[in-house]
Amino acid sequence: MDSHGQDEQRVVWAVIATDIGPLMLAATRNGLVNVVFHATDAVRERTLERLTTRFGSAPVADPRAPVLVEAIRQLRAYFAGERQDFELPLDWSLISGFNRQVLRELASGVPYGSVVGYGDLAGRVGQPGGAQAVGVAMGANPLPVVVPCHRVVESDGGIGGFGGGLETKRQLLALEGVLPEPLF
Repeated sequence: MDSHGQDEQRVVWAVIATDIGPLMLAATRNGLVNVVFHATDAVRERTLERLTTRFGSAPVADPRAPVLVEAIRQLRAYFAGERQDFELPLDWSLISGFNRQVLRELASGVPYGSVVGYGDLAGRVGQPGGAQAVGVAMGANPLPVVVPCHRVVESDGGIGGFGGGLETKRQLLALEGVLPEPLF
């Protein structure tokens, strides 16, 4: 236990190059816990500080940790167009309540190559009229790409927001065949 009465948990991390830029992956013994876009040095440092505070010990760079090896393999296959879903253990401890409920529904109920509206997703979790709350949940997603918040769009056909940036969302939706590839 740490000084706050929380169990310390070992967190391992790695950064991989992808078509949408570097992704930082972090995992605990329970599974993948965090995926972070645009993993520059500054972003990595902020993420490591946040994970240290949350888990009680400094994360360790360990790209050979089995859960990270498998996550990296599956993400590379996804970006190569060879994988449509992820079969990874996920650690949901960075999210709770309504946000977790929405993200679990998204992960299990919105397949590759499809999209869902914010309001429709709210209805699926018993909160019709909760489109804005779903938007907040998408912004709080600690596991983007793996839990595909890029598949949530506006009901009027707009692309909606995205924590990784709209160009990243467009690239992911194009990869899945939802949007055409950019011409240049």
